[in-house]
Amino acid sequence: MIKAVFLDRDGTLNPDEKGYIASPSDFELYPFSAAAVKIFNDLGFLVFIVTNQSGIARGYYTEEDLQGVHSKMLAQLSEGGAKVEKILHCPHHPDGIVSGLSKVCDCRKPGNLLFRQLQKKYPIKARASFMIGDKPSDIGFGKNSGLQTILVRTGKGEETFRQNLASPDFVVDDLLSAAELLRRLCKQ
Repeated sequence: MIKAVFLDRDGTLNPDEKGYIASPSDFELYPFSAAAVKIFNDLGFLVFIVTNQSGIARGYYTEEDLQGVHSKMLAQLSEGGAKVEKILHCPHHPDGIVSGLSKVCDCRKPGNLLFRQLQKKYPIKARASFMIGDKPSDIGFGKNSGLQTILVRTGKGEETFRQNLASPDFVVDDLLSAAELLRRLCKQ
């Protein structure tokens, strides 16, 4: 069995003030993201990114555009010595305009189809693993998958925390604080 960290993208790894990110030139990680992911790697966690990307269903960008953004993200993380095992995304949204993508699905967080798909390939020990994100849907995904959950106060996290929109197991300032928390928990 392996332990894993599941990360939301927008608001957790990168600022989400720009809204839908369609171009690599619009994407930048938070300055601490690579260091945080490297800590997860060093602690023996496989790192997966699970992200809702409804901009595809809404026609704002394509799968190819998303791959360009993710290639830049992976390169930036790699430059910081960090490794992501796999990125999974949900392209659907009930209000989408792209044929075949305008629907309710189980892969959109808080649904946990992406977790179940990963479990077919990786023997993930859920209770030893964590979901880290800034939105209620991230915490819901974690809870629905049997993971421990960490809410970061970056992105929409402060609003989620103040309005008590989710019940995470832990609340921290940012992704680097989450990595330091896991470092402490792993020493126990």
